Amino acid sequence: MTGYLKRLLRSLAAYQVADVVSKFIAVLLLPVYTHYIPPAGYGVVELLGNGVIFISILVRFGIIESFLRFHFSDVDQARRDALARRAVFFLLGATTVTCGVLAAFAAPLSKLILGYTDTQIFLIAVLGLWAFTNLELAYALLRADERVRAYAAASLINVAITIAASLVLVVGLGLGPRGLLLGNYGASTLVLLGLWWTMRHRLAPRHSARVERFGELLRFGLPTVPAEASVYALSIVDRYYIYHDRSPRQAGLYSIAVKLAGAVAFIVRAFMYAWPPLAYSVTDDAEAARLYGLVTTYYALISGWTVAGLTLLGRWVLRLLTHPAYYGAYRALPWLALGWALYGLWVVFLVIAGRAKVTTRNFPAAFAGLAANVILLVLLVPRLGIAGAGIALCGAYVVMLLLMHALTRHAFRVAFEWRRLAQLVLVMGGIAAVGDVALPTHGFVGFLTRALAFALIPVALWITRFAHPQELAQARHLLQVAIRRGKTREPA
Repeated sequence: MTGYLKRLLRSLAAYQVADVVSKFIAVLLLPVYTHYIPPAGYGVVELLGNGVIFISILVRFGIIESFLRFHFSDVDQARRDALARRAVFFLLGATTVTCGVLAAFAAPLSKLILGYTDTQIFLIAVLGLWAFTNLELAYALLRADERVRAYAAASLINVAITIAASLVLVVGLGLGPRGLLLGNYGASTLVLLGLWWTMRHRLAPRHSARVERFGELLRFGLPTVPAEASVYALSIVDRYYIYHDRSPRQAGLYSIAVKLAGAVAFIVRAFMYAWPPLAYSVTDDAEAARLYGLVTTYYALISGWTVAGLTLLGRWVLRLLTHPAYYGAYRALPWLALGWALYGLWVVFLVIAGRAKVTTRNFPAAFAGLAANVILLVLLVPRLGIAGAGIALCGAYVVMLLLMHALTRHAFRVAFEWRRLAQLVLVMGGIAAVGDVALPTHGFVGFLTRALAFALIPVALWITRFAHPQELAQARHLLQVAIRRGKTREPA
């Protein structure tokens, strides 16, 4: 079990590198971008950016999920390469045709989505759809081979080009939202072409050994599309609702809250990339059941503590990093952070359904979550504004997770640690909620008392005996090893 956890941590570290660097630099640049782009402009960027991801889910027909699943069911490298070629060329054709159609109708589609005609920014989003979708599969090839260094290098190059291009386009040329989108998607296009070049020998057409036919790939992948699309629609319908029902400015404030909730989001994304290859590689069902439960507990611990930190200190984060026009975003920040954390738990259930080959059960749960989100948005946003949208998102995820657990628990039983999960909710949620209501909301005293409440969380978990004795023993052993290594490196 320890070996699997070490593999997961190594993969997480590699997949985190680019996100950590990009988030750190994005934090430094946020005061710049919020100065040059007003809240309404950020609302447009979010609307189109999320639309790109949603259409991407539909146009890839589940081929990435199929590739990952069948890659691990065959150890023959020649057949793995053939599977990769089939997936890459299929997705290239699908995205090229789709983007050609969208580009031909750019003017009316931009008016439909934005409420006004802006052909240029819509065409940038079409480029983004093509580059983003194909780049996701290129990254999946690297993850499947566990080429973590290559993945980290490609991701960091993408981040560097994106930041440099965005600064030139937004600050230097004053292109605003258009510049921000073009910097992002232009960088993705360059990195995609570079990855294809490095994989050219693997992807070159040749006579291949027999691999799964498209029918087999689509039978596995297509049932995942409605569920994945519903889940993603669940996470973006709030921005579309706020943009069109309230105002682009309110959508911009909500978008900044989404961006700052990225402290949880990058944990989730790294987990989403690292977890499925490891989870599918465990062949023994009993061992997998224990591992899935343990990893779920650790994920909840890390993501939950981060959510508590944003709940307690979110106001100070906004004051430090954004223009005053964006300060009102604090109302939605805790709920969006919690929503991201809940989405990570959905990834656990996706793997459970994939392992049991019951992916058709994903859709009912996802659709129920989407329906719950729409209903809660209509009920809560008129009363609570952007905070109501965040609460609606969390409520929808809870509905979805409960239904997904009910649909998959008999297909593959996971040894979830329910006592420890409940303990995390009570301790971390209780301290965060009480602290946010009872402690000052501004000034040095407010910051200090809230920071102390955040630091109290691991102490409270230790006092309430959250950790198992063997986990404490392992932690002490790792600490002793680190101390010994530190002493051996000291100069004589």
